[in-house]
Amino acid sequence: MKIILAPDKFKSSLTGLQFCNAAEEGLLSVNPDLEILKLPLADGGDGTLEVVNFYLKGKMVQIEVNNPFFQPVMASYLYAENLKTAYIEMAEASGLKLLNPTQFDCKNATTFGTGEMIGDAIERGAKTIILGIGGSATNDCGIGMATALGYQFLDEDGNKFKPIGSNLSEIVSIKKIKVHPKLFDVDFKIACDVTNALYGENGAARVYALQKGATNEDIEMLDKGLQSFSKVIEAEYNIEVQSIKGAGAAGGMGIASKVFLDGKLIPGIQLIRELVDFDSKITNATWVITGEGKLDGQTFSGKAIQGVLSSAKAKNINVAALCGAIDLNKAELKKMGIDYADTVMCYSKSFDDAMVNSYGYIKKMAAEFAKKML
Repeated sequence: MKIILAPDKFKSSLTGLQFCNAAEEGLLSVNPDLEILKLPLADGGDGTLEVVNFYLKGKMVQIEVNNPFFQPVMASYLYAENLKTAYIEMAEASGLKLLNPTQFDCKNATTFGTGEMIGDAIERGAKTIILGIGGSATNDCGIGMATALGYQFLDEDGNKFKPIGSNLSEIVSIKKIKVHPKLFDVDFKIACDVTNALYGENGAARVYALQKGATNEDIEMLDKGLQSFSKVIEAEYNIEVQSIKGAGAAGGMGIASKVFLDGKLIPGIQLIRELVDFDSKITNATWVITGEGKLDGQTFSGKAIQGVLSSAKAKNINVAALCGAIDLNKAELKKMGIDYADTVMCYSKSFDDAMVNSYGYIKKMAAEFAKKML
């Protein structure tokens, strides 16, 4: 009997791979003859790097790049030489995590360091680059990244300027004559889970800039800059910017990735499933066991379990969910397509106990599942 283990992480408690190991121990303690395949998943957020490396088996590369304010910072990305594939998280160079909250100031922040990471990966021979664009401190519409890769953004006098969000309105033309010669030999896949337009009420500035240190006045200025720059993009690339879902992701890195990298914007869980070859590997399984920290009404907002359910149900495979907590009733679970569910909170003495001892509880829950269902 073939059992697939395909969880997301339990935030601050258990990684996806730890879940797999615990569940495997529990299942085999009841039935040592089971065929178990571990396929930990991620949705593009925290923990994705570890999951990607589980499949790529690459090495971490550390380089010095520019942080959001053009100061040196050491950034890391994953590179698998045998596959010529890099996994880069823009937050490593251009993220809020590099700053204290008092330093947040997206109008003056740049994605230049992200471009430097991309350039380094290209020089190492990368033919595929997976770019995660979550956690950015920026609202520069990717002009910093693109500048690092050789694009030139000019004002009406033909002058270049600092590639930051507050200068977007000054751009009237884009020059490509110095773009990295190997840039378009690379297949870029962009992990993007939001559908925001570039500008306007649902745009990058009005939705996200406040949490990146912008004042109301800054937001108005940035939104006008994005709108102005979109006209330059449309003229140069013959594309209707506002029609691109996710264009406003990460302060405009969504549209920047599409036009400057020729990248494909893909939901994080879909990208990971493709990397894993998930649909093929679950063929002929009897059960897929998945899980996450909390299963609730947000589960169908691009989370890993959504991807598991869509793949498993297409092949008529039963799905079990072993979670930290579940905020849904039996009817809602059944409607989602979950055939068996259990929670750590049903076994633990307290929330703190659940967080600290989740490995043991998942092992116990998997054993109970095996006794009842296999």
